[in-house]
Amino acid sequence: MAGTLKEQLHQEITDALRAGDKIRLGALRLLSAAVTNREKDERRELTDDEVRAVAGKEMKKRAEAIEAFEAAGRQELADKERAEREAIQAYAPAQLGEEQVDALIDEAVEATGAAGPRDLGKVMGAVMATAKGAVDGAVVQRKVRERLGGS
Repeated sequence: MAGTLKEQLHQEITDALRAGDKIRLGALRLLSAAVTNREKDERRELTDDEVRAVAGKEMKKRAEAIEAFEAAGRQELADKERAEREAIQAYAPAQLGEEQVDALIDEAVEATGAAGPRDLGKVMGAVMATAKGAVDGAVVQRKVRERLGGS
């Protein structure tokens, strides 16, 4: 597929509509609405990277909803959220692996001169700026706490 991510998104919405894939169609429409809302806030067209960032936030919302539905024993709703997350995944930034996250943390600790738990913010800021949505902040925070806390 050629063109911008937004063009690809609109084409996939059309395809899902023609195929009668209601869950995929709903998820892609929600993503499109989130992109449009962000564009209205910014008063300009979003770049592909910004569209990926919006998709990443939508993925995180789905992950949180899956967790909540499973905790409440609502498996059918959790499965629906999983299907929606799968539809959005193609637009989200690729997630970094465990080793890549550890390497980013090592670089950030060295670059900031972090020595203890008080330096958590410095390290988190450096890692998150470098990762640009390709990693879950909660995972990074847990790993940085383990690293700086000496555990």
